[in-house]
Amino acid sequence: MTEDNKTREIRVMIVDDHEIVRRGISEIVDRAEGLVVVAEAGTVAEALRRAELVRPEVVLVDLQLPDGTGIDIITKLRETVPTASPIVLTSFDDDDALSEALHAGAKAYLLKTVRGAEIAEVVRAVASGRTLLDERTVTRRRADHGDPTAHLTPSERRVLDLIGDGMSNREIGDRLGVAEKTVKNHITSLLAKMGLQRRTQAAAWVAGQRASSWRQ
Repeated sequence: MTEDNKTREIRVMIVDDHEIVRRGISEIVDRAEGLVVVAEAGTVAEALRRAELVRPEVVLVDLQLPDGTGIDIITKLRETVPTASPIVLTSFDDDDALSEALHAGAKAYLLKTVRGAEIAEVVRAVASGRTLLDERTVTRRRADHGDPTAHLTPSERRVLDLIGDGMSNREIGDRLGVAEKTVKNHITSLLAKMGLQRRTQAAAWVAGQRASSWRQ
């Protein structure tokens, strides 16, 4: 790989206190096109020290660490490496943790059940300046019977419907007359807004809604 190509790669740091998990995430990120892992850390102190040295663009951070939390890292990075965009990658599907991460400055909140390809997609989206997490998402998750599609854009709603029809990203792009990359961006955004982790969950949600409508 030439030096020019290296400068175009998104620089990522992985923070997780479980070495096997951390190495697995690093391998997924390193294998993804356009991404490169520049550092790993297993503690808050180690993460902050290495972040200042390598200046990552995106930091994937777990919430529970031996000497603190991922929130501590996110808060401190706003001062020391303000150009780093934090993504929470955790096992805790908890609204309070989600809300705290949002207010600390996290740009996305992923569960560790997420597929590797989706991690790469979210990293790219966040590195491009997008935030896949907002106060409306938190508010919607807290509502017992809220409409998970309430904050989708018209384009995202159309993409969701076509996912329910069983179309691939390329087929959706052809149908809507947009690039496949645009479709992927829409899917990443709608999954975050709906509180989902996988494309298959979105398809299942659409199927459930249609079945409910037929029964009425």
